[in-house]
Amino acid sequence: MEITEVRIHLRNEARLKAFATVTFDNAFVVHNMKVVNGNKGLIVCMPSRKIKDGTYKDIAHPISNEFRSKLEKAITDEYNKSLEGQGNAAPTSASTESEY
Repeated sequence: MEITEVRIHLRNEARLKAFATVTFDNAFVVHNMKVVNGNKGLIVCMPSRKIKDGTYKDIAHPISNEFRSKLEKAITDEYNKSLEGQGNAAPTSASTESEY
């Protein structure tokens, strides 16, 4: 599966830094991925919804660690480019730990 487009929608909040929209194979799009400032740097959170017990469950997520890493890198690289375009310093790279 090829990542064909990553669009970043910057936010100016303490933890939430951006939303990402990712297109795969020019055929399938996933909205509402989050770039979050976690305890150990940036993390990428998959789109999720709140379930009855009050916890959140991912709506879509990578199956393999290899693809998760590829997806996180594509999103954080585009996030950093968006920041550079606005004259902001680039933050640290993404972490795979769930800190949000």
